[in-house]
Amino acid sequence: MKHVSAITAEIKLCRVALFLIIVACLQPIRLAHSDQVDSIWIETKWPFLMDQWGEGRSFQCNAADCGAELNLYIRAKIGFCSSTTGVADDNELERLSDFDFMGGQATALGSGREIDISGMKGRLRIYATASSILSQTHAFSVAFNNNSDALVATVTVKGGPPAAVEPVIIHFLNGETIRRWVTHTLGL
Repeated sequence: MKHVSAITAEIKLCRVALFLIIVACLQPIRLAHSDQVDSIWIETKWPFLMDQWGEGRSFQCNAADCGAELNLYIRAKIGFCSSTTGVADDNELERLSDFDFMGGQATALGSGREIDISGMKGRLRIYATASSILSQTHAFSVAFNNNSDALVATVTVKGGPPAAVEPVIIHFLNGETIRRWVTHTLGL
């Protein structure tokens, strides 16, 4: 009987240990103050050719700071969004997204979700990517709007689970660097 009790206790201990490991793995990356988060993102040169929407801004965050190597590309699409509905659904997000300039295939990994960036409503969706230009395996499409002006961000993820870095991306998009750029670009 003691042997059965010992085995039962060991199983319970293993369950608790497994639970703690799972909880630790699911913990989001700790976010610092906005100034600190903005400082881990380094602005880089816009890598894409000019098109009808012009150049945007490009930022990079290394894996040590963000949990995966992230490249964020953001630009305004003035007058290209419905001012009555905004970025209300995944079809509108697809229409606004910038995956076409990356020269690859993007496949949605589920439905998008509503987000709020600096008081503007929008949508975010995770994709699996296959590209001859970029070796990333996942990307985010993020679009939010102010009236009929859309702001579109594409974030490529290399070397980490996309869901784990989503809070870092949202935090940066809500940070002072992007807020100043949006205010200047849209004349708010």
